[in-house]
Amino acid sequence: MIRDMGFDVLYFPPIHPVGRAHRKGRNNTLQAGPDDPGSPYAIGSSEGGHEAIHPQLGSREDFRNLVKAAAEHDLEIALDFAIQCSPDHPWLEEHPGWFSWRPDGSIRYAENPPKKYQDIVNVDFYAEDAVPALWLKLRDVVQGWVDEGVKIFRVDNPHTKPLPFWEWMIADIRGRDPEVLFLAEAFTRPAMMKRLGKIGFNMSYTYFTWRNTKAELTDYLSELNESPMRECYRPNFFVNTPDINPYFLQSSGRPGFLIRAALATLGSGLWGMYSGFELCEGEPVPGKEEYLDSEKYQIKPRDYTAPGNIVYEIAQLNRIRRENPALQTHLGIAFYPVHNERLLFFGKRTDDLGNFVLVAINLDPFEAQEGAFELPLWEFELPDEAALHVEDLMSGHRWTWHGKWQSMRLEPWNLPFAIWRIHPVR
Repeated sequence: MIRDMGFDVLYFPPIHPVGRAHRKGRNNTLQAGPDDPGSPYAIGSSEGGHEAIHPQLGSREDFRNLVKAAAEHDLEIALDFAIQCSPDHPWLEEHPGWFSWRPDGSIRYAENPPKKYQDIVNVDFYAEDAVPALWLKLRDVVQGWVDEGVKIFRVDNPHTKPLPFWEWMIADIRGRDPEVLFLAEAFTRPAMMKRLGKIGFNMSYTYFTWRNTKAELTDYLSELNESPMRECYRPNFFVNTPDINPYFLQSSGRPGFLIRAALATLGSGLWGMYSGFELCEGEPVPGKEEYLDSEKYQIKPRDYTAPGNIVYEIAQLNRIRRENPALQTHLGIAFYPVHNERLLFFGKRTDDLGNFVLVAINLDPFEAQEGAFELPLWEFELPDEAALHVEDLMSGHRWTWHGKWQSMRLEPWNLPFAIWRIHPVR
């Protein structure tokens, strides 16, 4: 099903043994029940640490077979590289000098205000015995998974770790295998996000998640196309994550999910989604950007054929991206006039104009929006009265536009976006 939707990467959160000390229960409660699996980010137990696979997920040989089977379906496996430990992680006994201890022998749990992680402790990169032993060990962890065929790593909160470590480790790994890619899961200050790109991260999570209005989206996409961002920062537009249930999706229903899918797939060359987005899951913890009954703390079966899903639309969006080179990058976007502040209208093209795609998105998930829009005839050096051949890439319908001003109406209960491939009438 994942491949049928057009994706080419399947990303797993940590697949390692989960600690039992201070294990979290459902919905992040501090008391876990006997059958609660705990958070996969509380890495490490008596069964192993970052090099090990959770026994319930299978063996190392099972993992190799998974990577092989995925490749047969043109899918790559991406792993989460989270440098954090449960209090049960073997490293705390084997290498106590990699951690900072209080005078009473206790250790502080991890925090990322306002969040608290009582089931996690952090290594200290500059602790007494950490340099170079810890650095080398972490490098070896990554290299071990590379040796198993993993070429993509989503790095958890890299901005909270020393930049010299990342610069050294990424260069070391990619020096042996340039195909290995690192995705920075960093929602932090713009200067830090740019710095992560400059020291070696190949791509990054973005502020896209919180850009919803026409002005916000226009400004942000324009910023990504301008210096210095275009030289050092490659955005990956995730519509949601295991940690982030955006407010927009909590109340906008199926149309809202289609709007965000269109913005991500057509605005960026890279995009991703967390499982459940295709089913329009958006029930929140009240007042928070978090999922109620999050599978960070429980095993959550799903019916992927449930009514109201957007599996077909996602598959079509991914197909359109594959078939149109202009949509395979965030660069080169141009915004064009449309007389409605709830309609976003932009175009992407190849340098030779051989592939020119126009996109219109209704940003209102509740009401139909309509407006006059201006065709970019000047991009083809055509006069205002010229004609363009048009193909609707979602429906396959074809027609001809005459003159630079046209009109549109987008109804969120049908399809809140339109994608048109254009070329001049010769």
